[in-house]
Amino acid sequence: GHKLMIQVQSSWFPLADRNPQQFINIYEAKDEDFIPCTIQMNRDFFHASGVILPVLMRE
Repeated sequence: GHKLMIQVQSSWFPLADRNPQQFINIYEAKDEDFIPCTIQMNRDFFHASGVILPVLMRE
């Protein structure tokens, strides 16, 4: 009975710098230079998305 949560995101923020979603120097970017983006996961019958997790056996 465990549950997993998967987050899909376009950057590793806050572990890495924010992504302004455009080709500019992120160290000189102002707040208004950061624009929102839309992330899509496309899938159909022939191209299913999935997560493969290994199962570790107890010793």
